Amino acid sequence: MGAPSTASPGPGSGGLEQALASVGPRLRELRRRRGVTLAALSDTTGISRSTLSRLETGRRRPTLELLLPLSQAHQVPLDELVGAPDVGDPRVRLKPRTVHGSTVVPLTRQPGPLQTYKMVIPASRTTPDPRVHEGHEWLYVLAGRLRLVLGDHDVVLGAGEAAEFDTRVPHWFGSTGDGPVEILSIFGRQGERMHVRARTRGDDEAAPGGRGRSARPGQGRPAGGA
Repeated sequence: MGAPSTASPGPGSGGLEQALASVGPRLRELRRRRGVTLAALSDTTGISRSTLSRLETGRRRPTLELLLPLSQAHQVPLDELVGAPDVGDPRVRLKPRTVHGSTVVPLTRQPGPLQTYKMVIPASRTTPDPRVHEGHEWLYVLAGRLRLVLGDHDVVLGAGEAAEFDTRVPHWFGSTGDGPVEILSIFGRQGERMHVRARTRGDDEAAPGGRGRSARPGQGRPAGGA
């Protein structure tokens, strides 16, 4: 009779059930940290409040059909929701998506009050379509010329310039038509604001070659959904 095997057992059903059981508490913690109600999450994902509640308390078995929209709503990778083990790959894989014709790359991997995005706006996006929504946004132009329409203001920002505004003010931003625009966007869904130190217009005029002017038309800031 051969010696007993010393190989490690596979994950098995016990490990799977344990992983599935941890999904509910993880979902509840993510939602509470973001300050999102079940009703708001239901509106975002299309999943009923009762189903969301049963998922969080472990009375509903998580499925891919339910976890995919939740992963998108919480802006976290699917493997973080299910507690997948770290495979030791240090690279950050950015996953761009298209929103209103612009390429948007989420840079913030964890849920929180502020989310950061890199956006590339095509040269064809030149027709203003002002919108309003809850939140506060800060934009920084990396390359190109950004046209910002905010309330009664219509301004153009160049590379190195920034704008900050309340997204409850009708707003839109896009290209001047001269070419694509590359920007960084920091958005606070609950109205959180960025605090930056910037030169005044007078300082910029006095300092040779001064850049980094902060534009705050109408005390507002650009929103990612504009």
